[in-house]
Amino acid sequence: MQKRLLILLFLLLWGTLYVSATHQRAAEITYKWLGGLTYEVTITMYTYTPSPADDARTSLPIRWGDNSISDIPRITFNALPDNYTLNVYQMNHTYPASGTYIISVEDPNRNFGVVNIPNSVNVPIYVESLLVINPFLGENNSVQLLNPPIDQGCVGKLFVHNASAYDPDGDSLSYRLVNCRGANGLEIPGYTFPVTSNIFAINETTGDLTWENPVLQGEYNIAFLIEEWRKGILIGSVMRDMQILIGACNNNPPVITSPESTCVIAGQQLTFDVSATDPDNNAVFLTASGAPFELADNPASIIPDPGAGTPTASISFFWNTQCIHIQRLPYNVLFKARDVHPEVSLTALKTTSIKVMAPAVENFQTTALGIGINLSWDNYSCTNAVGFRLYRRNGTSSYIPGECETGVSAASGFQLLQQIQGAETISFRDDNNGNGLVPGIDYCYVITAYFSDGAESIMSNQSCSRLNRDLPIMTHVSNDSTILTSGRVLLAWSKPTELDTIQYPGPYQYDLIRYQGISGENQGIVFTGIGLNDTLFTDNGVNLNTSPNPYSYEVKLRSLAVGDIGSSRKASSVFLEITPTDKALVLSWSPQVPWINDSAEIFRFSGQNNAFEKIGSSKTGNYRDKDLINGQIYLYYIRTIGGYSAEGFVHPIINYSQLAEGIPIDNLPPCPPEILVETDCEKIENTLYFINLIDSCSYDISRFRIYYTPSASVAFSLIDSVPAIQLSYTHKQMEYVTGCYYVKAVDSTGNVSMASNIFCVDYDACPIYELPNVFTPNADQYNDFLVPINYPSTNPKANVDRIELTIFNRWGNVVFETSDPSINWDGKHQRTGQDCADGTYFYVCEVFFQGFDGPVQQRLQGSITIIR
Repeated sequence: MQKRLLILLFLLLWGTLYVSATHQRAAEITYKWLGGLTYEVTITMYTYTPSPADDARTSLPIRWGDNSISDIPRITFNALPDNYTLNVYQMNHTYPASGTYIISVEDPNRNFGVVNIPNSVNVPIYVESLLVINPFLGENNSVQLLNPPIDQGCVGKLFVHNASAYDPDGDSLSYRLVNCRGANGLEIPGYTFPVTSNIFAINETTGDLTWENPVLQGEYNIAFLIEEWRKGILIGSVMRDMQILIGACNNNPPVITSPESTCVIAGQQLTFDVSATDPDNNAVFLTASGAPFELADNPASIIPDPGAGTPTASISFFWNTQCIHIQRLPYNVLFKARDVHPEVSLTALKTTSIKVMAPAVENFQTTALGIGINLSWDNYSCTNAVGFRLYRRNGTSSYIPGECETGVSAASGFQLLQQIQGAETISFRDDNNGNGLVPGIDYCYVITAYFSDGAESIMSNQSCSRLNRDLPIMTHVSNDSTILTSGRVLLAWSKPTELDTIQYPGPYQYDLIRYQGISGENQGIVFTGIGLNDTLFTDNGVNLNTSPNPYSYEVKLRSLAVGDIGSSRKASSVFLEITPTDKALVLSWSPQVPWINDSAEIFRFSGQNNAFEKIGSSKTGNYRDKDLINGQIYLYYIRTIGGYSAEGFVHPIINYSQLAEGIPIDNLPPCPPEILVETDCEKIENTLYFINLIDSCSYDISRFRIYYTPSASVAFSLIDSVPAIQLSYTHKQMEYVTGCYYVKAVDSTGNVSMASNIFCVDYDACPIYELPNVFTPNADQYNDFLVPINYPSTNPKANVDRIELTIFNRWGNVVFETSDPSINWDGKHQRTGQDCADGTYFYVCEVFFQGFDGPVQQRLQGSITIIR
């Protein structure tokens, strides 16, 4: 009696202590970098105010992730409405080295009655944050969550929550839902997301948690993970476990009116108005949070703060931006409107995205000088820029950037020319790396400043210049179109029209130099022309049709009185390359010329008409001629069409390639097939079906190669090959049905496709292993043996390696044992051979399945009744 009283007293005391700890409602862990390897870590928790444990938890055990544990002290303890208490714990910790650390806290227990956490009163709360210390990525601070993890909603009304996450380092953030966790950081058994009439999800980019719409009233806990990314690498994360109170109320949230997005140039003030109106004419309080309010220098503000009114509250947003506020990602400001309602006060949220743009580079100018163009600009107003990006195009651009557009759009036609380090730089010379620009072309430029996080300024003004035409300019390096079969090169150039004849008096001489390939061997002077008007030459010393490569040419201009004046830019012949493929030929060309080739026309010889015929055109430098006959010879040439952007040149400039032939061949593998697998558990066989064969690339499949592996630890191997007309294959004589398959298709010329999808059969493809609860061993040839349910139509040996079955009588004596999955017990005592008496027997059966990833064990226990 005394012992029972002691036990009862212990249970009462334990229950009192346990209940006193049932108070946790929401939590998260954040951290700030202090210097070196030291971080300030903050645990923010919301607890149930009436709980006696609220006062007692003056410290919490925290795991730092480096195999050390501390008691972190509480620094804030504030009672809030609706029985919430804010608890803030804070402590510094120095880590031993760079690495990845999981900071975690677990505290018993959650408050009573959380709808989606079974027996929540006995479930601890657990949260963690990931800290990555990587010197190559720089120091890191976790996100700071500016909106508290407690909220309210109504049954049947849209609920939206946003944590208002602010990253001090400007890292990219992503959001995803996770299951709430409990003891030892494990997911809580039986935990479910709240029941919804339509949607319960979080936007992975904005962090908006949408519950459309709550079905049942009560308290719910949900968790989501906010991950930080820098240069595409995960650098940290914070898990928030929050509580939502859903009431049975007839209330509607306020409606917020604010811009969806806006932009401002750094150094200017951004202002806009925001209002919130309650549809039920309740009083409204309007506040704002987000990164702009957290900045150390010139933070944003709202006036008044908070805004209040019935039924409309209004505020004005102000932000005097500076260069230090420039970043690639926009800032998010979260406006929060909360109504005043006697049952449940509801909250509305709306995010405004603000882009702080770097100002344009001022007074950008270009001046042609010699063989290049000098560029200059004013000292840049934002000294925190890393450097500048110069963009160039031939000819002016009519592109007009959008109001909030930064950088240089590809639609403008400008291409990046040079990236310049140093915000103090104010000039650059473009002379094509010393090779010189082409006279007569209008070169147009724009410039932007760029910053360490990838932000780029507004595009500058466009400035254009062109070099004087004081040198010859190549216009033609072409197969002679009058006699294409000759392969001789027709050459032409434009004479200088702005030559300084005082500095370089006549008479004048041209030297035409030929090169092997684009930048190959100098083959010497092939022509000397006297006088500036001698600008044509036909080079009979080469044959483009038989040459394995193109030829390049340049013209040197000489004053016989003074000496060399200069050279034109090199220009190459159009060299057509042909790559054979199945029933098609791929034509490509990329001449290196100083003018711009806009397009090309493709010609193919027609034996029927005994002439070349145009078959197509291209602006990309390649063309695919398809629907051809494999093995047949096809003959082509192309002509390019282009010109210079400046006036005074022949236009268009047309050049012809050599004659080139190609022969299509079948070198393309078929498309990979798809497979399905059906399992026959009685015969222990798997049948593969080849489906979704695509005619366009599978017309000549001749065979299917079948690959198989029985388990995850064994490599795939070829087990058979079948003709393509056979669209199924049965894998027989298997030990177990478990295994994975894929198939490759082989065409008539031996090309092999990529692998098909992998289809796996695991032990659960067959019905579960079950035993009946009765059998009748009376020799009537019906139900005379104890066998698994559905035997033999379901053969247990198809997926069961063995069993360990023991059958006992009511006194615990063993009457039968076997390892055979089929069992086949005839009801006789295994030791004596005598019939066991009618009645109930008990069994324990360990079933060892042959799973694809390894053995799977399952325990069965129950009773079996013998009836004769």
